[in-house]
Amino acid sequence: MTTHTPIGRYFDVKDGRVYGHVREGDGPALVFLHYWGGSHRTWRPVLERLSPAQAFVSYDHRGWGESTEVPGPYGIEQLADDAERVIDELGYREYVLVGHSMGGKTAQVLASRRPAGLQGMVLVAPAPPAPVGVTPEFQEMLAHAYDSEETISQSIDLALTNGALSAEARRQVHEDSSRAGEAARSAWPRQALVEDFADRVGAIDVPVLVLAGSEDKVDPPQILREHLLPLIPTATLTELGGTGHLSPLEVPDQVASHITAFVTRL
Repeated sequence: MTTHTPIGRYFDVKDGRVYGHVREGDGPALVFLHYWGGSHRTWRPVLERLSPAQAFVSYDHRGWGESTEVPGPYGIEQLADDAERVIDELGYREYVLVGHSMGGKTAQVLASRRPAGLQGMVLVAPAPPAPVGVTPEFQEMLAHAYDSEETISQSIDLALTNGALSAEARRQVHEDSSRAGEAARSAWPRQALVEDFADRVGAIDVPVLVLAGSEDKVDPPQILREHLLPLIPTATLTELGGTGHLSPLEVPDQVASHITAFVTRL
């Protein structure tokens, strides 16, 4: 078993370059897409628990992490285009998309295009393909979730977690949430969150595993059962115990073991 150390590199996308970590290894390769407020670092605890021979790429969406200089638009179609560019540049012949929250919505749109080489998809606390009960008032409130240290702390405690973040993970969430430019920060609540792809995701024809946090206040299991599963015929849902929305940081053991089992079944 040959193991490779992940290396940092940039990928050419429209109007700029996004930064990610890549590890060569056994396929199908895993393509990790992070949540609104995160970065490629969000996935690190999960990556550390995968087989050391597993190939992957985990990169920063435009506007986030080390990719803050890349201009918009920051809508879901553009993020899906970016993912496609990263995959093309790496030359993956077989891969699995792993998307969290906003990254989960991005993965659904990309998978609906039926790209060559896509073998399956793991959606971790994904945003549904169409908005559920989103009001203008909620969008406005969400747009200010990452305005300051105080609002980020409130978001972590009241919305994002079940209280199981380490001090290090908490510090990382603060850094990632506050780092993005204003345009990237506001694009999700004001635009991408309410983009409606309900008529598209039925085209997804690969196995889909949905991992829903039992205590998730953002995208609860029941919402996903009602507003995602019926739209994606190939999807099944598994609940992760004792975690809120940030399951890659709260329960990385569970997330990694489900991903590993899913890839093994493929």
